Amino acid sequence: MSFHPLHDRVAVRRLDGDAMSKGGIIIPDTVKEKPQEGEVVAVGPGARDEAGARIPLDVKVGDIILFGKWSGTEVTIDHVDLLIMKESDVIGVLDRPKLAQAA
Repeated sequence: MSFHPLHDRVAVRRLDGDAMSKGGIIIPDTVKEKPQEGEVVAVGPGARDEAGARIPLDVKVGDIILFGKWSGTEVTIDHVDLLIMKESDVIGVLDRPKLAQAA
């Protein structure tokens, strides 16, 4: 099944949180906090302004984003857990450092 969000919504796959604390203690899944970081897997075409023109989204598929703790609606599509949220729920995009290319 394929899925594409409508309007200014984005589909996000949560990234796995750390299973170990900084002190080396293993954190079980039952008490682990859900990560507030995810990868955008699908985006809608954008909302419309008062004149009817599309307003494109700032996020794109593949972006790693931060979002609020209670943002979005959790759904499961094809055995994959996704979070559907409006673009306004996205706090920001994380920039991955570019690796130096070996010559």
